[in-house]
Formats: sequence, structure tokens, C-alpha cells
Amino acid sequence: MTPFGLRRRLTLTRQGVVALFAGVAAVAVGRVFGIVELYVIGAAFFAAVLRAKLLVWLRHPRVTATRWIHPSLLVAGDTGRVDIALHHDGRLRSAPFAIEETVRRTMTQDHVARLPVAPMAATSSSTSGYRVPTTTRGVITVGPMQVVTSDLLGVARRSAPVIGTHEIVVAPRTLGLDMPELGRGPLGTALLESSRRLGPGDFHGLREYATGDEPRTIHWRASARTDTLMVKQHAVEGLHQCTVVFDPTPATHGSIANFERGITAAASIVHQSMLAGLNTRFVTSGGIDLRGPDVVANTLRVLARIEPAPATAFTPFDTDMVDGLVLLVVVTGERRSSVWHDAQTISNPTITRLAVTTNEAPSGMLSVAARSDEEFVAAWQSLVGRRVAAVAS
Repeated sequence: MTPFGLRRRLTLTRQGVVALFAGVAAVAVGRVFGIVELYVIGAAFFAAVLRAKLLVWLRHPRVTATRWIHPSLLVAGDTGRVDIALHHDGRLRSAPFAIEETVRRTMTQDHVARLPVAPMAATSSSTSGYRVPTTTRGVITVGPMQVVTSDLLGVARRSAPVIGTHEIVVAPRTLGLDMPELGRGPLGTALLESSRRLGPGDFHGLREYATGDEPRTIHWRASARTDTLMVKQHAVEGLHQCTVVFDPTPATHGSIANFERGITAAASIVHQSMLAGLNTRFVTSGGIDLRGPDVVANTLRVLARIEPAPATAFTPFDTDMVDGLVLLVVVTGERRSSVWHDAQTISNPTITRLAVTTNEAPSGMLSVAARSDEEFVAAWQSLVGRRVAAVAS
């Protein structure tokens, strides 16, 4: 048994099978009608098939190979590359051969990458490779890789495995978004209100008294040295954490297209949250709870593989919240989903909830519809008080 579950095989191609049957037919007809020439033609066909099999068997090269795939994580729409280093271990010059391996994409037809290789000198090395274009997220499996030798007429073929399989992870694309700032836009205003529930932050400075300021903020000693009242100004507590929850329940999204847009939205928010320096967390079903410095890469790998499934075994996303303001974004199909209901039951006053729905229009001030990428970007940017960013990043 050879590695990777494949055996070295010596087989006849379609042309070889046709040649073999032609030889049998020539001999049979020659026997029936007593035509000696048909015996000769049949023998020639048999000899051609036997010679092709012997040549392929004897001239099969002794090749080892190494495969590199880069980049290690692709984004939908990118083009990856598979580079192959070959080494011929034989003491004689090899015959021409080919490298073949299957490229298998999720839910699509398999494709066979075939790379012809010129004859290699004894104990020499060579390189080759091919590109892997991507259009959608998912996992691409390449391999097993085989060395294939055939004769000049394509009658016989011999294959032998050299490398097993590798996976190429294709992450969902992300959209250009801005994260909220306190006091800017409807979302920033809601965060500012939550910040005030935390009480005053660090002392920032003094300013003149304005109508509506609380008397307890007046700095009496500083006011005695001036002709007006002075009040103490404290720094406002900023946004500390962004938790993104993705609901994979197919019934709430309504269609595969909506489900895919939800994945894009979740990936975009996680990516932009990390770029903004926030403590970022991603939660979805199956007990997946990601955080830390590698949260973006790990989230993209999870979202590359995720499929529609009931929202079960959710990590309680109302626990392990950091001290300070938290933005909780729930990406779901509709606000009637159980995941959004769970988010509504959280009693922590410093958590600001935001629904991103893929299957219904926005409802309420802190709600974003993602029935299309353009709608999602426009609604998000309006909520954070920014101009519309580019749709793709």
C-alpha cells in the first residue's frame, strides 16, 4: 500500500482500449473470412499496446515533490498560487511526464490541474506551479498529486502518488466600515449615554460654567480666583469592546444569498473593530468563542467553513465582558430570532446592542439592514455619522 490511499497504476487509456478491441476484431474477422492480412493487422495492434505498456513501465521517472501554497489564507476574489518543487532521483535522463492533481472546491465540480514537465537530467531539480482563482468563500482541497507517464501515442498510462492533500482556506471578503465614536451619529450618541452611566472618568481640566451643568461639578476654589464659575471636566469613558455574534440559523436569513451577506457583514465588523484597537470578540454556534490578538484570522477561518445550521450550543455572550463600554452586534436574519432575543435579555447597562438583519428592513434606531452590501455599508456609515465608504476593501 502506497501513501495517501493511492496505488501505482498502469492502465490503458481510451486510445489503448480502442486499439486492443481493434486488434481483437481484426483477428476475429480474419479467422471468419480466412484473411491472413487481418491477422497481421491484429498482431500489430497487440504489439503496439504491449510496447506502450513496457515503455511506460520502464521509463516512469523516480520523482519526489514538495508543494507550497501561498498565501496561506485567501480572501474571496483573490488568486492563490501552488508552487511545486520536483527532484528527479534517477541516474538517467527521465522521459517527459506530467504532474496531475485534483482541485476540489466546495459545491462545485472538481478540476484537474495538469502540468507537463520536460525531460529532467539525472539527479536534477525543477519547479512548476499553477494559479488558483477564487470567487466565493470556502475550502479548496488540492491533491493528491501524481506523477503521470504516457507513451507518445497515448495508449498506456502509469501514475504514482507523490504528495497527499492540502487545504486552501478562502475567507469571506470584508467591506470598508468606520467604527463608532462617542457622541457622533446615532450609535455614538447611544454609546455616550451608556458611558455616562459609568460615572465621571479621569479629571481632564476646567471650563466655564454652562446652563445645565450640575452644581456638584463646580470647582469653587478655581471659581474664587476668576469672575465666573468654573466646572470640572472629566474625560468620557470610551468604547472598550466590540462583540460580534453571528446567527447561522437558515430560517431567519431566508436564503443562501442573505446568509452569505450576513457572513460578509460579520467578517467586516470584526476586521474593522480590530483595526480600531478595540477588544474584539466573535461568537457563533457550536461553542465558538474567539478573542485575542489572532481573532480576525481565526474568525475568517471559521466563517470560510461555516454552513447554515440551527443556532445551538452558543457560548453565553453576556459573560466575560470587559470593564467599560461594550458594543454588542448581532448579525441575524430578523429581529424575531432567538439570538437577538437573548441579546435583549442582557441587563448590563453599559452594553449597547445593535442588530444587523439580512432578511428585513431596519426597525428602531439601532438597527442596520444588510439586504445588499450597498445597503449595509450605507446604513452602517449613517449610524456612525460618517460618509459612505468603499463597498470592497
